[in-house]
Amino acid sequence: MSLTGVCPLSFQEVHVKAGEMAVLQCPVMGYSDGDAEVFWTSHTVDEMKLFNMSTSAEQRQMGVLVHGRILVILRASVNHQGNYSCSFRNSSRRSWINLRVYTMESKESGKIVQDSKTCYTDKSCTLYCHDDSILFDTWNITRNSTTCHKEGEPSPKDGYFSSVKKEDSGIYTCTWSYLYDGQIYNMTTMVKFDVQPSKITKKAVIISPKNNQAFDVDLDSTVVIDCKAVTSSDIDDLFWLSGDSFVETNSSLPVFYNYTCVNNTEEINMTASLVFRQVSEEDLSKNYTCKLQSDYKTSFVTITLKQNGMAIIVYIHTPSHSCLPVFYNYTW
Repeated sequence: MSLTGVCPLSFQEVHVKAGEMAVLQCPVMGYSDGDAEVFWTSHTVDEMKLFNMSTSAEQRQMGVLVHGRILVILRASVNHQGNYSCSFRNSSRRSWINLRVYTMESKESGKIVQDSKTCYTDKSCTLYCHDDSILFDTWNITRNSTTCHKEGEPSPKDGYFSSVKKEDSGIYTCTWSYLYDGQIYNMTTMVKFDVQPSKITKKAVIISPKNNQAFDVDLDSTVVIDCKAVTSSDIDDLFWLSGDSFVETNSSLPVFYNYTCVNNTEEINMTASLVFRQVSEEDLSKNYTCKLQSDYKTSFVTITLKQNGMAIIVYIHTPSHSCLPVFYNYTW
C-alpha cells in the first residue's frame, strides 16, 4: 500500500570539531543539476532560519555560505549544533542532516573516525587524507595546506611511509587548511591506520652447503662449489669469503665466484658459485665462508677442502721356512 503525498526522508550525521569549518551537502537524489535551487533550513536549539531568504551580507555575518547543494559554516560552535534540512524547489522530498559539534575532550570525539586505511608491514604505503572534493571555487576558497599526523609523533611527509611498521598503526588526524577572505579556516577528520603482517612471510636462509662441510678434491683440478640461498628481498646479498677476505668476481683470478638469481613471485633463489681454477696446497689450508647478508636475518656457512686420500697397500707374507709361529713383512 502506498501513501499519496508522503515522501521518504533521508538522514545523515556530520561531526565537526568546534571552531572548524563544517560542510553540509544536500543528499537529495534524482537531481543532476549541481546549481539547482535548494532551500536550506536550520532547526537548532535557539532558532529556525531559512538561509535562502538571507542576503549574502547577512549570511557572511552569520558565518554561513550557501550555494546550491552546499552549506558551509565557517567556524562551527555549539550554537550551530542541531538539525538542518534541505529540499529542491517544487519538491516535497526533504533531506535531513544532524550536525554534531564536539571538542577533543568531549565524548563525541570518539565517534569521528571517518576513514580507514590498511597497509602491510615492511611495505611502502601512503596514508591519504580525503576531503569531500567540494567545489569551493564558487566562494573563492582555496586550499592552503594539508597535514596528517599521529598524536605525539611527527607527520610523515605527504603521508608516505617507505616501510610500514606495526607501531605506525593508530588513529591519525588529518587537517585541511583553507584560505577565504583573508582568513584561515580548518577542517579535521580522523583516519584509522591499520597495519597487518605482510602477506609474504619473510625469509633469508642458506639451503646448501652444510656448515663445516668438507669437500674432497684433487690437487690441480678445477672445482666449483655452489652456495644456494632463498630470500624474500631483492636487496639481500650472497657472497664468499676466504678467511676474513672477500672473494672477488674477477674470473681471471685463481679463486673467484659467480652470482646468479631467479626472482619468483614469493621468493628469490640465489646462487654464489665458488670456483677454484686449479686447486693448490694453499687452498687446502683455508676456510671458505658463504654469507647471506640480509636486513631480516644474516646467516653463513663455512666449508673446507680436503685432498682425496692416497691408497696404502699392505703385503702380508708368511715364508714357508720361518721358524716363528707368527710374523709379517710389509713394503711401500
